[in-house]
Amino acid sequence: MDEIRPPKFQWGQPVLAAIDLVNDGTYPDCVADELLTARGSQGEVVQVGNHVETQTPIYLVEFPNGRVIGCLEEEISAA
Repeated sequence: MDEIRPPKFQWGQPVLAAIDLVNDGTYPDCVADELLTARGSQGEVVQVGNHVETQTPIYLVEFPNGRVIGCLEEEISAA
């Protein structure tokens, strides 16, 4: 089994959407490919988890539009 990669971002840390974040079909009450938040939107990490199969960090980020979106490290950057 691979080592768990330590998270780059911490709970409560402000981050920016590094790309347009669109619904991959898993976000409730939104159609697939709907824009969830635009590139450059600032949010806050509200939870840090770990993808079991890949042992990579997953971040729940709350954006100003009230959406809490699961993000990978490459989808966000430090604010």
